[in-house]
Amino acid sequence: QVQLVESGGGAVQAGGSLRLSCVASGRIFSIGRMAWFRQPPGKEREIVAVYRWYDGDTYYTDSVKGRFTISRDNVKNTVFLQMNSLKSEDSAVYYCAKRGSTPGDFDSWGQGTQVTVSS
Repeated sequence: QVQLVESGGGAVQAGGSLRLSCVASGRIFSIGRMAWFRQPPGKEREIVAVYRWYDGDTYYTDSVKGRFTISRDNVKNTVFLQMNSLKSEDSAVYYCAKRGSTPGDFDSWGQGTQVTVSS
């Protein structure tokens, strides 16, 4: 099992920035990808960004490209989501998640952190 603990959410005005952190512990060797998801109020959860553990390849959903950056601290087993130029539509609960070798199977989740962007 991999345990994930997020931090860094909060309230910010539109145009501002936040950095989310996700610390992973446990069976780190089982990590294939780490991802950030978000769930706005009343909407379905959506994937935001993905980090491929072994080579750092990344993926972003179209709505955050050029504004968000996913990165990793190798020593601290921490994944970050730097969010710049925030918009009100970025308001959501953000979750980090871990995927092993099975595509689409995110089997470990953090508790979530709230991001609120006011316009």
